[in-house]
Amino acid sequence: MNGTAESISGIAIPDTKLARAATEFVRNRTTDLIFHHSRRVFWFGSLQARNRDLSYDPELLYIGAMFHDLGLNEQFHHSGRRFEVDSADAAREFLREHGAPEDSIRRVWTAIALHTTPGVPEYMEPEVALVTAGVEYDVLGIGYHEVAEADRLAVTALHPRPNFKRNILGAFTDGIAPKPDTAFGTVNDDVLTHFVPGHRHTDFVDIIQNSPWPS
Repeated sequence: MNGTAESISGIAIPDTKLARAATEFVRNRTTDLIFHHSRRVFWFGSLQARNRDLSYDPELLYIGAMFHDLGLNEQFHHSGRRFEVDSADAAREFLREHGAPEDSIRRVWTAIALHTTPGVPEYMEPEVALVTAGVEYDVLGIGYHEVAEADRLAVTALHPRPNFKRNILGAFTDGIAPKPDTAFGTVNDDVLTHFVPGHRHTDFVDIIQNSPWPS
């Protein structure tokens, strides 16, 4: 393996008061599944930053990675908002309580809110792009061979992913099914279509054709 307990391929978990507080906050509020996934997102996003020659703030990337799925928690099941927005709002509240600058808060909020929106984050600030890159790597396998096998094995040895595909889909389903209207126009609608019996996909074309406009 190409790493130690808190450092992989020269990339370390930020050793700051804010990062340590974020680790404790998320660890106490999420499942093992989400905690380990979130940590992998940080490392895979950081490794992709190296591949893409991107300069970024490791602390902001770490907090974005750690909070990005918090909105799947049961406390948000009836918020009426997309889980990405609930996650972003939770991170914003955490950062404000810790006195973070507003520009840092904006970057983290945007990174989390857009992490399931393909084709946009990659053109924004590095922290925004890299949270999505880490998520796409760990969940979808996008860019799988762009990370060295030794680094990939080091990350998954530290934060294993047993039955991850099945379990993360279950977490998405449990987090989104109580508020299905929030899935309209997102990848989350695919999850509900596959795993929630009777879920009716909201069709964008139908909405346009059936709008009150006469033509």
